[in-house]
Amino acid sequence: MSRREMNTDVILIGAGIMSATLGTLLKELAPNWKLSVFEKLSQAGEESSNEWNNAGTGHAALCELNYTVEKPDGSIDISKAVTINEQFQVSMQFWSHLVRAKVLHNPQDFIRSIPHMSFVEGSQDVRFLKKRFKALSNNPLFEEMNFSDDPEILKKWIPLIMQERDSTEQIAATKIDEGTDVNFGALTRSLFRYLENQDVDLNYNHSVNDIKRTADGLWELKVRNLITGTTEIHKAKFVFIGGGGGSLHLLQKSGIPEGRNIGGFPVSGIFMVCNNQEIVEKHHAKVYGKAKVGAPPMSVPHLDTRYIDNQKSLLFGPFAGFSPKFLKKGSMFDLLSSVKPNNLSTMLAAGAKNMPLTKYLIQQVMLSKEQRMEELREFIPSAHAKDWDLVIAGQRVQVIKDTVDGGKGTLQFGTEVVHSEDGSIAALLGASPGASTAVQVMLEVISKCFPEYMAEWSSKIQDMIPSYGLSLEVNPALLHQIKESNNRTLGLNEKNSVFS
Repeated sequence: MSRREMNTDVILIGAGIMSATLGTLLKELAPNWKLSVFEKLSQAGEESSNEWNNAGTGHAALCELNYTVEKPDGSIDISKAVTINEQFQVSMQFWSHLVRAKVLHNPQDFIRSIPHMSFVEGSQDVRFLKKRFKALSNNPLFEEMNFSDDPEILKKWIPLIMQERDSTEQIAATKIDEGTDVNFGALTRSLFRYLENQDVDLNYNHSVNDIKRTADGLWELKVRNLITGTTEIHKAKFVFIGGGGGSLHLLQKSGIPEGRNIGGFPVSGIFMVCNNQEIVEKHHAKVYGKAKVGAPPMSVPHLDTRYIDNQKSLLFGPFAGFSPKFLKKGSMFDLLSSVKPNNLSTMLAAGAKNMPLTKYLIQQVMLSKEQRMEELREFIPSAHAKDWDLVIAGQRVQVIKDTVDGGKGTLQFGTEVVHSEDGSIAALLGASPGASTAVQVMLEVISKCFPEYMAEWSSKIQDMIPSYGLSLEVNPALLHQIKESNNRTLGLNEKNSVFS
């Protein structure tokens, strides 16, 4: 066993968008701190952050129907949509700051304007969408949203979706031009190039196999160099576990009480990608529909314009699937090895409570390509199988825990941070909206894990993120000012779209 003696302040596990964001924030706030990163793959952003492994939607609740719930009295609860939108505004401000500071270059390499739309069929869902529109459009965060159930207007907004559609069908859509397509893979790689230039110790092809607390209060990591086969010992005052689905195993190995009774349920995804560029050019939006009964929120069907390697693409999906792996390049034993005595009853309770989800996943796995095409034709009636290929997307691990509201074995949909009481270690678990809210989530990690520095750091954070500590919902003047600044800095402007 070799030993690299390093006076490390912070260790980041996993080279995805979360570690990239936290590392960049810490370098802005504490430039003299020493940071080390360990990633078991050969480069940054290869798992959940990779552009082919997620939808690339800048999740701001502009189109995702599952973020607005119809209450028993018929009213629409928009609180989650407001929260997520506010969090995405934080990300936009930080990215704009990094562009102005020359940390990020050529913003169009990672972010572009794309209208965000919700699309529904049938009288019941049309009524829901209209109520949702009224509730959201009265809020400053969503005031630019438009609604239409007029087929002639919809033909201008979404010509490909309206092509060959039954004229008697009841349909409606909302559209907001300020949506974005974000290439989180490109963004992640750019941030790690910056961190490397800031003398951050980047270690690819390094797998963290164990983690434990030492008598002197430091965290000791056993790290295997996958190229040489040697095992190294690294110590740090603070550890962030940002290894996607792999975070759960390392959280369990840390032994902190906050990680007990937590399990994970893996869900894989498949997208259909259009191989006919003529069809790709007929669509210019991210269009979200309603999830089928029993489907997890990450499986909401959507037809997305994407820009990958500066090439316009068109994707549909995701189709959910099941694999016991916690990472796309993980082990078939990931799920089994995550079951421990302290979370066994939680996992069993989750299995009993989520039979509809299990049935749904089995059905999805068994789908043929033609059956997937039939689902695509609900969006594009004229779709032909020869124009579409299947692409395996990333793995997501939904958190399972015992909650006051949901009881034992509740399946959580969202992003969650678990940290020790003393703030010396934190782990990120869960899935969407994840990457889109990375800056807000990492600011929360910083405030919980470094409270003694917050008085010193707050003014710097405010410089980078003008809305820090404020609500844009109740400060519309500041909201408009920030949006205008972000649009100029990031080169975002959808007003002149031919699909307007």
